[in-house]
Amino acid sequence: LVLDAMLEIWQARADSTFDTAGHRGFARSMTDFKTGMFHFETVKPGRVPNGEGNLQAPHISLLIFARGINLHLHTRIYFDDEEKANAVDPVLARIDDETARNTLLARRDRAATAATYRFDIILQGDGETVFFDI
Repeated sequence: LVLDAMLEIWQARADSTFDTAGHRGFARSMTDFKTGMFHFETVKPGRVPNGEGNLQAPHISLLIFARGINLHLHTRIYFDDEEKANAVDPVLARIDDETARNTLLARRDRAATAATYRFDIILQGDGETVFFDI
């Protein structure tokens, strides 16, 4: 449990564009000092091409900064209700282990009235979130 981390997200708009008026695609959140929970309120991003022109599944880039972590950690948040897009995402395809790949999926809360997702970050041990060496 990390009680004093800062998380930073970068993402596209719902229409797959970046950095336009009203939505910069960037936000920061501190974890709660008692629970380690964090919260972002944003739009679900659209699909964007990678450097080779292939469409990526909707995702949010996430950086984690915390005491004891000398270099921030890079990961991504994908959405469990985007099965077709996730199946052809070029980054997810590079992760052979299905269990590891699943650590990048935010789970939709079907009981919530608005689209709400839960994404747990595990820094080490069983179920450790996939981090990218960028």
